[in-house]
Amino acid sequence: MPVLRSGSPHSPFSPLSRCLAAAAAVLLVAVSLLVGLPGAAGATAPRYAPEPTHPGQDWAGSQITRHEGHAAGIAPPASLASSVEGVDVSSHNGNVAWSTLWNGGARFAYVKATESTSYTNPSFAQQYNGSYTAGMIRGAYHFATPDTSSGAAQALYFASHGGGWSKDGRTLPGALDMEYNPYGSTCYGLSAAGLVNWMKDWFATYKARTGRDAVLYTSTAWWKQCTGNSSAFGAVHPLWLPRYGSSVGELPNGWGFHTFWQYTSSGATVGDHNRFNGSLDRLKALASG
Repeated sequence: MPVLRSGSPHSPFSPLSRCLAAAAAVLLVAVSLLVGLPGAAGATAPRYAPEPTHPGQDWAGSQITRHEGHAAGIAPPASLASSVEGVDVSSHNGNVAWSTLWNGGARFAYVKATESTSYTNPSFAQQYNGSYTAGMIRGAYHFATPDTSSGAAQALYFASHGGGWSKDGRTLPGALDMEYNPYGSTCYGLSAAGLVNWMKDWFATYKARTGRDAVLYTSTAWWKQCTGNSSAFGAVHPLWLPRYGSSVGELPNGWGFHTFWQYTSSGATVGDHNRFNGSLDRLKALASG
């Protein structure tokens, strides 16, 4: 049996063996650090809430009336020469009488297309194509649930299920509906910074997919409570503001004016009626990009 002396290259006491042992220890520490880094193998994936259970009951403003109420009994605001009447609809409206709305003066429509990454409006085709056939300028919107999946995932789902855009002069950019959570925590369990980052992810992904900056639907009260009254979006994204009464009222931080105003949830034929803040030519310009 051979005897290893301290001078032998294979001896555990030799300089070579000591160097190899030290290198192995350094490698072990490096691997341990990498495993602990965010996004590395073994890192914990984000924990998301379950998918929505009643998306057919969630539409633009459904939670606004629940949390903020509405001005029942107040007459609609006087129509201005530099404004355009429109409506918004979702599956709870079913098949919409578009010719009736057109004859009543509506010239544009926003239609709910999706919610989270699991729901598409079963009435979308009749509503989206029907408004177009009636002569209206139309667009689609997405009801956001920031606790169920990432902003990018929901933007891609929306763009692939009715929320795309075409330069035909009659298709409005998609809209992101940010309002009170119908399923739990008002702000979806996210911090103000977390919600702002989620929206940045959604908007950037939507623009990369469609080439358009999306519209943002939100109320001033929710915006203050859940984003800390962020000013991050006002310079780029048109504001669609719900406020049921005789004036648009206070705007969220970052916007000097609104683009769309949802002024009632109890209008003729479909309930939700809106005004575009400008002439028909300006509305067509927004659609054209």
